[in-house]
Amino acid sequence: MFDKMKQVMEMKRQADKIKKELEATSVELEEIRGIKIRINGAQKFKSIDIDQSLLESINKPKFETDLLRSMNAAIKKSQAVAAEKMKSVMPGMPGL
Repeated sequence: MFDKMKQVMEMKRQADKIKKELEATSVELEEIRGIKIRINGAQKFKSIDIDQSLLESINKPKFETDLLRSMNAAIKKSQAVAAEKMKSVMPGMPGL
């Protein structure tokens, strides 16, 4: 019983460590030319930089589609970074 408790505490400690590492990890992506998105490994957006030329010649529906596509790509890349980090720290966990 005590060994199980130690294992659970160790897993929690590792999970907390991973969470801090993911929050400190930054992913930058420019999926669509002129839209740069920076997101951390915890899937929190840090910045969105939109080139001025896109704003001057804006086609609102296309711009909204491009922005959504860029944001989804940034989240996907961030999730891949998080999964890789989890896999390296907890190799025996099922589903990773």
